Amino acid sequence: MATAAANASKKVKEFVFEWEGRDRNGKAVRGEMRAGGEAMVNASLRRQGILVSKVRKRRMSGGKAIKGKDIAIFTRQLATMLKSGVPLLQAFDIVARGSPNPRLTRMLTDIRSDVETGTSLSAAFRRHPLQFDALYCNLVEAGEAAGILEQLLDRLATYQEKTMALKQKIKSALVYPVAVLVVAFIVVAVIMIFVIPSFKQIFSSFGADLPAPTLLVIAMSEFFVEYWWLIFGSIGAGIYFFIESWRRSPKMQMAIDRAALKLPVFGDLIHKATVARWTRTLSTMFAAGVPLVEALDSVGGASGNAVFTQATEQIQRDVATGAALTSSMQAAGIFPNMVLQMASIGEESGSLDQMLGKVADFYEQEVDEAVKGLSSLMEPIIIVVLGSIIGGIVVAMYLPIFKLGQVV
Repeated sequence: MATAAANASKKVKEFVFEWEGRDRNGKAVRGEMRAGGEAMVNASLRRQGILVSKVRKRRMSGGKAIKGKDIAIFTRQLATMLKSGVPLLQAFDIVARGSPNPRLTRMLTDIRSDVETGTSLSAAFRRHPLQFDALYCNLVEAGEAAGILEQLLDRLATYQEKTMALKQKIKSALVYPVAVLVVAFIVVAVIMIFVIPSFKQIFSSFGADLPAPTLLVIAMSEFFVEYWWLIFGSIGAGIYFFIESWRRSPKMQMAIDRAALKLPVFGDLIHKATVARWTRTLSTMFAAGVPLVEALDSVGGASGNAVFTQATEQIQRDVATGAALTSSMQAAGIFPNMVLQMASIGEESGSLDQMLGKVADFYEQEVDEAVKGLSSLMEPIIIVVLGSIIGGIVVAMYLPIFKLGQVV
C-alpha cells in the first residue's frame, strides 16, 4: 500500500505557479512555486504565514530554443551574483525574471525548485543534458565539493565565453565563402534557365554557325532548363544525406573531421582552433581540481573533432595506466611540438593548468590572425572566380553578335 501511494504521488504532474501576498508583518511578497495545483500552493503558503492574494499558473508555451549563448550569459550572471553574496535561490529568481526567453525562464525555475527541495546544483543541472553537458556539471560538482562554487562558475563562464568567441571566428571564416558560392550558383542557374534561352532564340535567326563557347553555354542552359528539378533535388538530397550520415555515423564523422584537418587553406585554421579548445578545456578542468583521468572524459568531446576525441580516449587509457600526459599526447601524433613542450614544463613544475591556459591563449590569437588573413585573401579570390564565371557567360553570349558586326 505504501509503495502504491508513493507511486501515485510521483505521477502527480507539477506546474509552476506565480503568487503574490503579504507576510506576517504585512509586507508585500511574491514568488514562484512548483505544485500540483493552486490548492497546494495556498496550503503551503499559509503554513509559512503568508496571506495569499493572487495565484496563477505560468504559461508553458512559447519561447525560442535555448542556445549556448544563453547558458554562457546565465553562468556569468550567476557567478557575479554569488560573488556579491546573493543567496543561490535568490540569484536564480533574479536571472529567471530577467531572461527574455520564456523557455530559459522555465528551465531555471525548474532547477531552482529542485535545489530548493534538497537536490544538489550539479544534479539539478544534469536533468537538463541538452543545455548543460558533462563538463559543465562536473565543474559545478567540483565547486560544490570544494566550497568554491562562485569561483568555478566564474572560471566556467570565462571558458564558455572564450569557446564561443573561437567558434564564431571559425564560422565567420567558413560561412562567408560558402554563402558567396551559394549565391553565385543561384545567379548562374537563373541566367541559364531564364536569360540564355532568350539569346538562343535570337541566334537561331542568324542562320550561321555559332562559336564553340556559345554552343557550350547554350548546351548547359538546355540541360538546366530540362533537368533543373534533378539538379536542385540532387543538391538538396546530397546535403540532407551528408548531414544525416554525419550525425548518425561515427565513421562518417571521423572521415569528415580527418579530411577537414587536411584541407589546403582551412585545415590549419581548424587544427589550431581544435587545439585551442582542447587545451582550454583541460586547463579549466584541471584548475578546478578535477583529477586528470576524469578531466579527459570531457576534453575529447569538447574539442569538436572526432580525430581528437579518439586520440583523447587513448590518452586517457594511457594516463590511467601510469603514463605521463606529455608522452601520451606525443604518441597521439596530432599535437604541435609547442603544445608538447608546454605540457611537459607544466607537468614538471606542477603548473599544468597554467601552461595549458597559455597554450590556449596563444592558439586563440593564432586563429584570430589567421581568420583576418583568410578573410583578406578570400575576398579577391572570390571576386576573380565569380567575375570569370559571369564574365565568361556574357562573353560567350556576345561572341556571335561581335561576329555579326564584323560581317556587316
